[in-house]
Amino acid sequence: MGIVWNLYKGPSTFRELQEACERKSGTISPSVLNARLKDLQEARLVERTVEGYELTGLGRDLYLLLEPLCPWSEKWADEL
Repeated sequence: MGIVWNLYKGPSTFRELQEACERKSGTISPSVLNARLKDLQEARLVERTVEGYELTGLGRDLYLLLEPLCPWSEKWADEL
């Protein structure tokens, strides 16, 4: 869901998205990121545009459902 989280801010190129995901959760290989993006595209949550990857309407709806979990997930991560 890190990809959805990062794309909510707007379109990103593959490289920008990889760097954003790595800042939050450590290293992500290009092949893993590519596979996740393909899965999200097949699920119609992400689309490829001339500006890079971006959320579809369904992807933005999913983000809004996940957003309230952010404070909890940060607390959980701190306790680990």
